[in-house]
Amino acid sequence: MPNTDLRPATGPSTTHIVSLAYLQPLQDVLHARNSSLENLMQHAGLRHNAAADVMPAGHYLQLLDAGAALFDDPFFGLHCGEKTRLGAYNVYGMILMSCQDLGEALHQTMRYEELAHDLGRSELLIDCDYAEYRWHSHFPQASRHLAESVFAGIRVFADWFAGQPLPPGELRFQHTAPTDCREYLRVFGAMPAFEADCHAVRFPAALLRLPVPNADQSMASMLRQHADTLLQKKRQQALPDIVRQLRQLFEHQLKSGELKLIDAAAYLQMSARTLQRKLAEAGTGFQQVLDQTRYELACVYLANQELSLTDIAFLLGYQEQSSFQHAFRSWSGITPGQYRQRPHRTT
Repeated sequence: MPNTDLRPATGPSTTHIVSLAYLQPLQDVLHARNSSLENLMQHAGLRHNAAADVMPAGHYLQLLDAGAALFDDPFFGLHCGEKTRLGAYNVYGMILMSCQDLGEALHQTMRYEELAHDLGRSELLIDCDYAEYRWHSHFPQASRHLAESVFAGIRVFADWFAGQPLPPGELRFQHTAPTDCREYLRVFGAMPAFEADCHAVRFPAALLRLPVPNADQSMASMLRQHADTLLQKKRQQALPDIVRQLRQLFEHQLKSGELKLIDAAAYLQMSARTLQRKLAEAGTGFQQVLDQTRYELACVYLANQELSLTDIAFLLGYQEQSSFQHAFRSWSGITPGQYRQRPHRTT
């Protein structure tokens, strides 16, 4: 029976969604089995909205469980992941197809996967000769179909980027092993470990440098600027009203100098005490919103090589470049210059 308690493990103010483009692999599996998304939603007790371009993430998880039950397929998630196609992911997919190598593709995944879904977040760790890709689910209570669909999709992506089947990595899943594990051998080429501390795959770091055949970088910069705009808009829409208003104020006024609490309250036509109360009700504070806004803007500005660190400090409302550098290190653990030298990662 589908799990109906599919609430995210992250904060209450976040709206978790899945784009309909991300559902394309699921729809391909259904089509091959003479079914449809509408039929599966009815089976799961969900209402189908053909006009929507997103659906709640919890509904997507219910569909994975409903599909496994409807087709008596204990590996429904794996089979959905195998149908993954980059071209279905709109601007996010186009960015990945413009990457020079597998390493850049994984870094762009970390930055832009939020445009496709709010199911979890990627992480890439490199330790000498080995790299480890980890996926942190926002829904740890979901069935194993979610994580297995993600890693089957990553396998498809990796082979496509390399232009050839890659050797199997050391795959680990957090869930327990099913009774029959032979399907993992077919999909991944090796048996995963189970009941691990995280969902992950470990592989030689040299694979990150494999060039992507026919990578089209002609529009990479424009695509990333567009994706950054979409990402910022999406994050803004998920915020409580008072936080969104304050962030918008910062974005427009910081270049004129740092705003104080009393000034921001006046702009928003309320008292300083009312602003503080509303922010506290939203689970944050004035300085937290200011720092987060500055950090996200700094990451966008640093991606523009035409802006000097002095320019960026001014745009963020700092009187001195050294103040900006000190603040950025406190937020990220590295200097602005070090951030600029590495591939873009998600903020």
